[in-house]
Amino acid sequence: MAITVWTIIAGTLCAGVGSVLLAALLARALMARFTQHLLSLSAGALLATAFLHLLPEAFESDTEPHSLFLTLLLGLVFFFLLDKAELWHHGHEHGHGHGSHDHPDSQDEASESGLTGSWAVLTGDSVHAFGDGVLVAAAFMTNFSLGVAASVAVLAHEIPHHMGDLAVLQRGLGQGRQALFKLCMAGGVTVVGGLAGFFLIKGHETWLPFLLVVASSSYVYVALADLIPQLQKRLSASATAMQVLWLFAGIAMVTAVVQWMHVH
Repeated sequence: MAITVWTIIAGTLCAGVGSVLLAALLARALMARFTQHLLSLSAGALLATAFLHLLPEAFESDTEPHSLFLTLLLGLVFFFLLDKAELWHHGHEHGHGHGSHDHPDSQDEASESGLTGSWAVLTGDSVHAFGDGVLVAAAFMTNFSLGVAASVAVLAHEIPHHMGDLAVLQRGLGQGRQALFKLCMAGGVTVVGGLAGFFLIKGHETWLPFLLVVASSSYVYVALADLIPQLQKRLSASATAMQVLWLFAGIAMVTAVVQWMHVH
């Protein structure tokens, strides 16, 4: 039990706080066009984790397939509703401003709006991080390699998301370090979710197939509703080919990680 708890803590810490720190590093090192590649990579990682690992593991259990498909459907609807409430949103339009310099008299209003938006981002990130933590814990409690795959998928898709969040928070808070610290605290809620998930599931292992399906619905929703639409632009053939290449790179990354964990 102790080993499982520590692996959950390590996985959620890397996924939650690690993604924030990597986002801050990449935001300084990469131009905006490279975030599009990260979006493609993230979408591929999420879809591969859901369809190649989480769902097959859930359907290999003795649980009735009809119940699992119903859970998948309800999960997609649930995350759609959370998205409508801006608690599961990933489309922060990286690098775009809000037009706060259109008129000198709008400075105070824009500043207040930016501060309100900052707290909305932190609240949404905290709720999302807690949910991610619970789902990663369910994956680790199923088997170690599945937990690693789930952690990698969360890490990959949170990096471009946090890059957009940092831009929003820096505009609202006005201080880069303060924005980074508060976003790290929100990311740290992933660990809280992971521990809560462990103690919630412990003794109720029959819930695991359903939670794996819920995790899958989360990953599929984020990939198809948030990440891929940001890539739906008219591009040249070469740019489209790069998107597809990075998408398959995300699929290959998750597959390679799972295969490596099985070998070792």
